[in-house]
Amino acid sequence: MQNMVILGATGSIGASTLSVISVNPSAYCVYGLVANTSVDKMLALCVAHRPKVAHMMDEAAAKQLRAALPSALNIKVTTGMNDLLGLVTAAEVDTVMAAIVGAVGLVPTLEAVKAGKRILLANKEALVMSGELFIEATKRSGAVLLPVDSEHNAIFQCLPQEVQANLGRCDLTASGISHILLTGSGGPFLHSDLATLGAMTPAQACKHPNWSMGPKISVDSATMMNKGLEFIEARWLFNTGTEQLKVVIHPQSVIHSMVQYRDGSVIAQMGNPDMRTPIAHCMAYPQRIHSGVEPLDFFKVGQLSFCEPDFNRFPCLALAMEACAQGQEATTVLNAANEIAVEAFLQGQIGFTQIAKVNEACLVTVPKRPMASIEDILALDAQTRVYARETLTSIT
Repeated sequence: MQNMVILGATGSIGASTLSVISVNPSAYCVYGLVANTSVDKMLALCVAHRPKVAHMMDEAAAKQLRAALPSALNIKVTTGMNDLLGLVTAAEVDTVMAAIVGAVGLVPTLEAVKAGKRILLANKEALVMSGELFIEATKRSGAVLLPVDSEHNAIFQCLPQEVQANLGRCDLTASGISHILLTGSGGPFLHSDLATLGAMTPAQACKHPNWSMGPKISVDSATMMNKGLEFIEARWLFNTGTEQLKVVIHPQSVIHSMVQYRDGSVIAQMGNPDMRTPIAHCMAYPQRIHSGVEPLDFFKVGQLSFCEPDFNRFPCLALAMEACAQGQEATTVLNAANEIAVEAFLQGQIGFTQIAKVNEACLVTVPKRPMASIEDILALDAQTRVYARETLTSIT
């Protein structure tokens, strides 16, 4: 029986994780649930799953939840960073699902790593912002790191065991691997006229053709910044050079990623576009459990197609690849800028194509200095956000 803490319990990854747990109740126990402000959703989850601890990042939300929970459930409600760090490092906790979207998830995820927990990593920002520090912390603590993102999980499944056992420190060339092929659907605007992109609305950007995701990740998929962040994440997870990584547009989202070997072989992981599959894989690795996902029906799949990414259509992807080549400081800047830009777009403050302009302005202008600690990373993140907000006013 694994005791699990779910960071981002009320989000889409949280819901999928709880769904897998419900299919395998004898193997997993919900020890802690963590959310930000969604009191009603958290209340429903507490009643359904009865965790030992329910943590709300927002203090007012914690107070509301504490008042709403039936005392008979005997669930401890906590708030604040100290309580959160205490939860993810608690001796009773075996596994932490790191699914808080954005930079806010970095600190608790890193603390869980330092505590030697089994980390199911769905928070891209942990590696985008602090890849080098994160991998080093994993090595020192002996934490088990398993990638949840469908693409990285697919790559993981296509790798030999010696690479799987040494994420962040592996030698792809020595294992006969020539390239990692990171697939992406191209999002809702793959075939839209370039001239129309500036007028696209948040509702249109969030209407992903294959996946059901939260608004921020959906917009990132529309700009392909999501694939750019995954490109950076893959660089750290699989210890690649940027020349070993390729992005392939695959609109059907059936092949979730591929690994190309020196002998000409290509191994691909396929399945229906449902996050419960990679989540179940990580939860049970190296075993396999039922995820609740229907098996892929090859007679209904139809044709599979592939093409190269168009950087005129997806400038955010090009920026992410450029930042990856520059290093951790640049990727930290880009991530912070993008969070501000996407938030502004969702609130109607800027247009869709202006997201890339904000990101580029920050990547070019924000001073980058070597980062030796999490404090350095958070300081650069904060500085970038200030500049990004100032940039918003100059382009609106």
